[in-house]
Amino acid sequence: MTDRVATTLGLYPLPDWAKDELSNLKGHQKADLVDGSEGPEVRAAYERVREDLIDDQREAGLDRVVEGQGRWDDWLAHPLAVHEGVETGGIVRYYDNNNFYRDPRVVDELTPDGDVAAELDAATGLLNEGDSLQAVLPGPYTLAELATDEHYGDEADFLAAIAEFLAAEVEALPPHETLFLLDPSLVTDSPEDDANERVSDAVDTVAAATDADVVLQSYWGAHAEKTYAHLMDADFDAFGFDFVAGDRDAHLYNVTEFGTKDDVSLGLVDGQNTAVESPETVAERIDWVTEQVPSQTFDTVYATPNTELAYLPVSTYREKLSVLADGVDLAPETEVSA
Repeated sequence: MTDRVATTLGLYPLPDWAKDELSNLKGHQKADLVDGSEGPEVRAAYERVREDLIDDQREAGLDRVVEGQGRWDDWLAHPLAVHEGVETGGIVRYYDNNNFYRDPRVVDELTPDGDVAAELDAATGLLNEGDSLQAVLPGPYTLAELATDEHYGDEADFLAAIAEFLAAEVEALPPHETLFLLDPSLVTDSPEDDANERVSDAVDTVAAATDADVVLQSYWGAHAEKTYAHLMDADFDAFGFDFVAGDRDAHLYNVTEFGTKDDVSLGLVDGQNTAVESPETVAERIDWVTEQVPSQTFDTVYATPNTELAYLPVSTYREKLSVLADGVDLAPETEVSA
């Protein structure tokens, strides 16, 4: 039997009330997020944001609950941007869109700091019985690509340090059902030939730090063949594929040519477009993808948006949460030839 799971990649839009309130509070307190010195009013506001984001997921009926990453002003660069060994530089465009983050310049040793663990601990306190927690972190290659190394001095050493840092952060997390590693740079800026093995080792390092199911999710394209083949050697549970903006034929080629994991995560709902899909569309897309590879039956199919959801208006993001949950409910929970 294939288990179909509705979930997301996190990084949700701030509730409407929080945008002005947090802007005003930060302006008045001159809060410095780099060293985590938010004032008590800012911290209290983010606690209310977390409550709202978890309520949104519960009301939609998602199978996994994420913290929501309301504090992640620097998007996937956040775990470095708040680290004491990092100085934030100028504003940098976040991939090829109109969002921006502060360039995290690593100037000292990347020791564990527990920032994400503290968020997940707070989220755990808001869960109801039966809720399943999902952790979200940047993948090691993406986090290294979004940062500037001014300490380690070698690309291989820097990637290894990023992986060890993320692994230590994962070890500090409260119990969680799944861990999504968001690694879009794997497809937007594929590793050079000789770096692919190091990237696979880095993913291994992070995935080994948890007993949860680990999903390596990339988006905005398909993996280069050599990158995909090397990643198959890493010990994680599911590849994540973008079937909205990605090249469907390239995804299917990689899967049929090199195989894939026993689980799969499918980006089926557009995380950057305000047009809202129907539950029927989600169910049909799950069936279409699994029918393309008749040689394999997946143990678990995760149905997700293809990207983070912070690009969307709050009302639209909430609708898309419900579409995912309803679409999974429409899909038959019987054995499916993938």
